[in-house]
Amino acid sequence: MEITIVCVGKIKEKYLRSGIEHYVQAIRKCLPIFLIEIPDEKAPENLSKSTEIQIKDKEGLALLHYIKEDMYVITLEILGSELTTEGLIKALKKAKQFNKEKLCFVIGGSLGLSDHVLKRSNLAISFSQMTFPHQLMRLILSEKLAEIAPYL
Repeated sequence: MEITIVCVGKIKEKYLRSGIEHYVQAIRKCLPIFLIEIPDEKAPENLSKSTEIQIKDKEGLALLHYIKEDMYVITLEILGSELTTEGLIKALKKAKQFNKEKLCFVIGGSLGLSDHVLKRSNLAISFSQMTFPHQLMRLILSEKLAEIAPYL
């Protein structure tokens, strides 16, 4: 199994980059992993709904560029299914039933994911009903994947 994390925005905080790299190295001991960052779109302070959709669509097209047809796509969404660790392992192993050996986790920007990306998703998950900054979500996801990688 192979893991790709496609996300919007660069991590600027050194402590987050360091933590993510620590967990990515742990994952690499078990599975190949790729981390792809696409630039986030600048949003005006007072955002209209149509501008928000345009920004999400632009980021979505950039994300979809890296999501290949042979990938099992897992989007991180506030309204996604909340899973236990064991439930996540089961869900990811289920991807093999669809002959999908490549997992692609998608983390949107501060505005979320475009409808185009949401439609491409095979599984929507949420780590909490609380909202986390998308940069911190990469650290949380990396930690969880490091924990479960030996079981995939």
